[in-house]
Amino acid sequence: MEEEELEFIDELEDVLHLTPEVQQAIEQVFPSQDPLDRADFNAVEYINSLFPTEQSLSNIDEVVNKIRLKIRRLDDNIRTVVRGQTNVGQDGRQALEEAQKAIQQLFGKIKDIKDKAEKSEQMVKEITRDIKQLDHAKRHLTTSITTLNHLHMLAGGVDSLEAMTRRRQYGEVANLLQGVVNVLEHFQKYMGIPQIRQLSERVKAAQTELGQQILADFEEAFPSQGTKRTGGPSSVLRDACLVANVLDPRIKQEIIKLFIRQYLSEYLVLFQENQDVAWLDKIDRRYAWIKRQLVEYEEKYGRMFPAEWYMTERITVEFCHITRAELAKIMRTRAREIEVKLLLFAIQRTTNFEGLLAKRFTGCTLNDGAGKKPELPPPSLDDEIGSEELEKEGDLDKSKKPKAPENPFHGIISKCFEPHLYVYIESQDKNLGELIDRFVADFKAQGPPKPNTDEGGAVLPSCADLFVYYKKCMVQCSQLSTGEPMVALTTIFQKYLREYAWKILSGNLPKTQSSSSGLTITSLLKEKEGSEGAKFTVEELCLICRILSTAEYCLATTQQLEDKLKEKVDTSLMERINLTGEMDTFSTVISNSIQLLVQDLDAACDPALTAMSKMQWQNVEHVGDQSPYVTSIILHIKQNVPIIRDNLASTRKYFTQFCIKFANSFIPKFISHLFKCKPISMVGAEQLLLDTHSLKTVLLDLPSVGSQVLRKAPASYTKIVVKGMTRAEMILKVVMAPHESSVVFVDNYIKLLADCNTETLQRILDMKGLKKSEQSTMLELFRQRLPAPNAGGDVTTSISLPTPTPEQESSRIRKLEKLIKKRL
Repeated sequence: MEEEELEFIDELEDVLHLTPEVQQAIEQVFPSQDPLDRADFNAVEYINSLFPTEQSLSNIDEVVNKIRLKIRRLDDNIRTVVRGQTNVGQDGRQALEEAQKAIQQLFGKIKDIKDKAEKSEQMVKEITRDIKQLDHAKRHLTTSITTLNHLHMLAGGVDSLEAMTRRRQYGEVANLLQGVVNVLEHFQKYMGIPQIRQLSERVKAAQTELGQQILADFEEAFPSQGTKRTGGPSSVLRDACLVANVLDPRIKQEIIKLFIRQYLSEYLVLFQENQDVAWLDKIDRRYAWIKRQLVEYEEKYGRMFPAEWYMTERITVEFCHITRAELAKIMRTRAREIEVKLLLFAIQRTTNFEGLLAKRFTGCTLNDGAGKKPELPPPSLDDEIGSEELEKEGDLDKSKKPKAPENPFHGIISKCFEPHLYVYIESQDKNLGELIDRFVADFKAQGPPKPNTDEGGAVLPSCADLFVYYKKCMVQCSQLSTGEPMVALTTIFQKYLREYAWKILSGNLPKTQSSSSGLTITSLLKEKEGSEGAKFTVEELCLICRILSTAEYCLATTQQLEDKLKEKVDTSLMERINLTGEMDTFSTVISNSIQLLVQDLDAACDPALTAMSKMQWQNVEHVGDQSPYVTSIILHIKQNVPIIRDNLASTRKYFTQFCIKFANSFIPKFISHLFKCKPISMVGAEQLLLDTHSLKTVLLDLPSVGSQVLRKAPASYTKIVVKGMTRAEMILKVVMAPHESSVVFVDNYIKLLADCNTETLQRILDMKGLKKSEQSTMLELFRQRLPAPNAGGDVTTSISLPTPTPEQESSRIRKLEKLIKKRL
């Protein structure tokens, strides 16, 4: 029996198992806190919650009665719900039938409305049928009357037009012809009718006759033969111009060409190629002549032509085209007589005349003669810069002028001078050559500039003069042409930038001299401040710095010059403007100047380093103050570096380069001389260590030595000094290390120097003064301690040992300082 109940419970659980989504939906619709409603209901846990202890079993009857009551209520609810669902299907079918009946009734009503609408439309059509016929009849009648009126006007107008044409009544013809043409447009769709086509042909014939007749009248009034204008303004010709406005545009163009050709015929005779006034030196007379003719035209013929013909501007444009052609022809014939002053005079007067035209006219007629329109170069950006302003500006990096409005007449005449601008370019070549020669002569005559620390970083005055002249040439040439002449001028600029770099800058750098050797400690002690220890004098050092600053200024200004040239030259020629080679030349001058300063200070320190290597370090008995050679090196540094720093105040980055290059040159040389100090006793090594530390301190303070303003040295420079001088200190520490135990000594060497080169160890053993047998033992031991090299590799180049950390280095330096203090 129990097994059957268990199976029934299992089947019931399978049936009542709901998905989590359904269960969640039920909980949202019917929220309940009853444990019996939970999806994970556990009967055992529920019974245990009802009877947690044995004592609670005493009220089991009460609990069972409550559960039975709850079951009875649930059964009643289920029964009520089931009974309520029995009539749902029947009610649904009944509602569906009612909805279908309502839809059928609605469809019937819509059909009735549609039938009534169709009947109403048919009724309206029958009512308005007669009205529509009357409306069409009215529209057709109106059109017919209008067309007949137009036809009457056209027929009468054509008759009147033919009669007026024969009588040359151009004033009445102008108004009538326009009206006839407008009326004729209404008959375009009736051209199939013979009478209409005949009227159209008569109108065209009248227009043709009018055009020929008007041209004949103008030819009679202004004959092309001869130089004098016999005709004059008349009301007939004025009215004829009004008629020409209505006729074919070609008639208007023929009239304009006829009048302008006759009006300028005198100009061609007066300024023939064989006349004296035709040459460039009298070019003003050409422009004065056209000004007089324009005034005469305004007084005599101004009212004859309509204002919209722009006859004054057309006469001027034709004059410009003729003048350009005539000037080009005469300059080709007399090219050898063209001088730069004459050419610039002619160009200047011509560009002034073109500017005057831009103020007087709009340039709207320039597009009429497409074949004669000149190619206008793009306007220059700095055309309005005056010569006085140019003289005040020392470089090209000035604020830009506002862009001038474009001149439509720019180049309309002056374009003819462009093929001859080579004369101007050759002149500038000659002038720049003379300018460079004058710079060289002035430098030789006046000598190098005197040192003046108040003007640190001052440049040579000649470079400012050179670039001011460059800018004048560039602005002037851009006003003349922005095409090939600008490219040719750029080539001249490049040539003399290189010559300036070679003759003025590189050519005036002081020459190095061979240094004397063999100085001793005694001679070093006798050196006085300002003696011949330094190879260059103060004046020479200042000159090198000034040349360096000048080269730096030229480098920056050359870049600006290239940008300005690219702005002014035609877009198609921009790629040919390239001053990179000249900027590289100035960079080379800067590099050579820095190298000279480094070599000078380096050479000044050479005697001291030589004296250091010749001292008997094995005989040093006690550690004292810094050695005399250190004092000598510090003296030279304090003499040279402040002068160089003050004179390079405006180019701080190059002073930093000088410091870095000096450190890279001096420190390896110092280590090289350090290896020559042999043999060295323990006390001698300590003295050298003290000297090395003193030099390291001075080198770290090199950028600001002798300066009232304390400035932190650049990190790149400090890193080089610390790395190099720390290696020197480590070499001396290895020398000071005891060598009784070869293994310990080699380990110390590897730990302190991290150098796999046996040659370095050999030198250190020589400094210690060890015998060859001891050296060979240690070298062999060192080779054994080295790791195996890579295949085909070299131990000295491919293997690197671990370097000591900065903390280890600082601790060793502190120990060394304590040791030196104790000795002192």
